[in-house]
Amino acid sequence: MIKYFQNKDIDKNKWDDCIQNSFNGLIYAYSWYLDIMSPGWEALIENDYERVFPLTAKKKSGINYLCQPFFTQQLGIFSKGILNEKITEEFISKIPSKYKLIEINLNVFNKIDDKKNHFFSNKNIELDLIPDYNILYNNYSENTKRNLKIAGKSQLIIRKDTDIKIIVDLFRKYRGLEIETLKEKDYKDFIKLVNLMLIKKNAHIWSVYDNNDELYAGAIFIESNKRVIFIFSATTKAARENRAMTFLIDQFIRENAQRNLILDFEGSNNSNLARFYKGFGSTECTYLQYKNNKLPYILSKSITFIKWFKKQI
Repeated sequence: MIKYFQNKDIDKNKWDDCIQNSFNGLIYAYSWYLDIMSPGWEALIENDYERVFPLTAKKKSGINYLCQPFFTQQLGIFSKGILNEKITEEFISKIPSKYKLIEINLNVFNKIDDKKNHFFSNKNIELDLIPDYNILYNNYSENTKRNLKIAGKSQLIIRKDTDIKIIVDLFRKYRGLEIETLKEKDYKDFIKLVNLMLIKKNAHIWSVYDNNDELYAGAIFIESNKRVIFIFSATTKAARENRAMTFLIDQFIRENAQRNLILDFEGSNNSNLARFYKGFGSTECTYLQYKNNKLPYILSKSITFIKWFKKQI
């Protein structure tokens, strides 16, 4: 039986055990991750935590809604046992009616016909790291191999001791200004999360410098459930010339080759980013977004109101 739970009633130990032992467990779904990125999250839970579904709930202007937290690409249903379309549909149907606006991402194992109303496909890109590095390298695109040769002439160095705040500040300087949806609190929450994951040994911070100690690029990888996620990266303008990020990812693949691990690039629907990630021999898969607007008719049809409301989120 699937039941709705408020945050205060969730047994976090049982919850985390379910995520740990789910065949499709993801680091985003652990209680400590959700506590930071979606405070007050609620849940649908089947029986004694056999299957769980986090509800990333918020309330604004008197309206209860569900939205996808930042730095949390996929959530949805996590299961210790079988998971099929019928089960996915049943969980979706149990989402409480109090949520009047829903925009959340399921995970790749939550299958449902995306031609049905309210479901939309998104792309993710993954690379299996089990093979030997030479095999992985041979599957790189010719463009990626050329970029590595360029990087090789720049005397780049990998470091693993850069503070998370330096990487975040680098992103904000060169890329963050273009992303209005990320607010100061979101960056602070992310830094808090990464620092926690460093303590738990779930995070790896890699950066690229040259011999003059100039920083060109940085990346944060988070690891759990036989999956390492390329969750955050930043580059300077000069990094485009010396191909620092290509160098960084290749070095990460080289060091982690022959591990029972999936390198998850976290996307992307952006064709240029997708091409870049696929250049490392990775493959494309899809996950679904569930969107449902159950606001009163007048509000649901008001584009102005919807735009205003989403800016408040």
